[in-house]
Amino acid sequence: MSEANVRLDGATAEVVRSYLLAAAEEMRATLIRTSFNPVIYEVHDFGLSMYDADLRLVAEATGLTFFLGANDFSLAKGVEYVGRENLHRGDIVLLNYPYWNAAHSYDATLFAPVFQPDPADPEADGTLVGFLCVRAHWMDLGAKDPGYVLDSTDMHQEGLIFPGTKVFSRGEPVREIHELIRFNSRMPDLVIGDLHAQVAALRTGERRLLEILDKFGRPTVDAAVQRMVEDGEARTRAALAALPQGTWTAEDWVDDDGITEDPVKMRVTVTIADGRFTVDFDGSAPATPGPINMPFGATVALCKVILKSLTSPDEPSNHGTTVPLEVRAEPGTLFHAVYPQPTFTLWTGIVAVELILKALAQGMPDRVPASSGGDVPGFMMVGTHPDTGQMFAVSNNDLVGWGATPDHDGMNAATHVSGSAGRSTPIEVLEARTGMFFERLEMRTDSGGAGRHRGGVGLRRDIRFTTPGEFLSVIKKTRSRPWALMGGLEPDPNQVIVFPGTDREARVSTKRVTVQPGDRVTLLTAGGGGHGDPRERDPEAVHRDVAEGYVSAEAAREIYGVDDG
Repeated sequence: MSEANVRLDGATAEVVRSYLLAAAEEMRATLIRTSFNPVIYEVHDFGLSMYDADLRLVAEATGLTFFLGANDFSLAKGVEYVGRENLHRGDIVLLNYPYWNAAHSYDATLFAPVFQPDPADPEADGTLVGFLCVRAHWMDLGAKDPGYVLDSTDMHQEGLIFPGTKVFSRGEPVREIHELIRFNSRMPDLVIGDLHAQVAALRTGERRLLEILDKFGRPTVDAAVQRMVEDGEARTRAALAALPQGTWTAEDWVDDDGITEDPVKMRVTVTIADGRFTVDFDGSAPATPGPINMPFGATVALCKVILKSLTSPDEPSNHGTTVPLEVRAEPGTLFHAVYPQPTFTLWTGIVAVELILKALAQGMPDRVPASSGGDVPGFMMVGTHPDTGQMFAVSNNDLVGWGATPDHDGMNAATHVSGSAGRSTPIEVLEARTGMFFERLEMRTDSGGAGRHRGGVGLRRDIRFTTPGEFLSVIKKTRSRPWALMGGLEPDPNQVIVFPGTDREARVSTKRVTVQPGDRVTLLTAGGGGHGDPRERDPEAVHRDVAEGYVSAEAAREIYGVDDG
């Protein structure tokens, strides 16, 4: 660092921080405006981060929190693999090797070094001043199945792998790598388009970072970053010290691993002590044959989400905010996949967010909400579009009810707590880009767990297919209910009903089924858990619930003890 002897006042430090955050948000806007794939520009299935030359996070843009935390891990692995000495101005590196990338193979991470040119030698690289990282979900990269892989048994069934490969070298595209990607994708135009959208975001961030350095000078920027990091760590440690101290353990189950129907055990022990936040997954299942295993970097990322939400939810993240975190998971287990264990269906991490909160609720029920819908109910259709003749694969992560808190009801039909600013795919996009027609989309009466404060309600979707193709559901918690707190009631779990009302009707969780025009699917997403005894709920609140359709008159009488006619 070059901040020595710089006298930095608080106002300047805050201005520099704001400039860095604005640069990250401009990278985000560039990605959204230039991407080809609805999962990026509609769902916001991405993460963008900025780092100093020491690989310390200095700013990030709004995106999936799992991705943002994972970028830290994957950037370090990618730089180590490529070698700093082999990175030059204009380089962009692609990394999707799951165990380094902290995600499955379709979550493509592109990172770029940023060099500040030397005016005396403009042709040279200059001085390395930072790194930029953009991760986004690509729709196809040659995995054994189109769309999403639900039953792979090793990494090599999950697509083309790049351990840290330059896609741009000294500012020029590496044609052979671009063509390798193109010829290994069933949807090459989308994938190549999204690659270039990520490149555009990186170039935007590079320009803005260099402008910030030119405006303030590197010593001032470095000093501001150092202050940000120190302040982030101090705030986190102070917040941890103010929380209940102790150790708490919780268990839960994932429906299956995609190969067998056996439930898979998750176990976590969380400790808050001595200014540290320790998450230990000892006692969880060994790695499974199917693709629900978590790369360790992804496990670390989900723990960062919980730590941040407890300690500084209203402050931007930086390297310092997660220094007090320690994550433990033995290699070769469910939460620490190793080569060649499959990792494509990472819904384990979503359920594990609720698992960690379940453990914490034992020590701080006044701070932690009841379980949200327990999972992200994902679905996708894959097929050939009748108007274009082109293959499509368009997905949606559906909405669930949030868990109630000691102070208020849970939100109705919202993105799962693990999804941050992620969004569901609009019906208009799903119907225009696929062969799905939505006959019904509504909030589900009585789907929220009852309580003094009620869990938010989930959704019902009825889908009719207008073209042949495949329908994929991706849910890993349909057999057990989201948990409640302090005497609240648990809601019904997520459900997917394929071919309802026919002799083929079946309830499934994670499944790929062939569909024909006229076939139907019903999705029922879970509400949130209740908090507190339902009989203690304000009768006026029950009357409003009935009037708005969240609670039935029958449930009002039988569960809440309120006669609503």
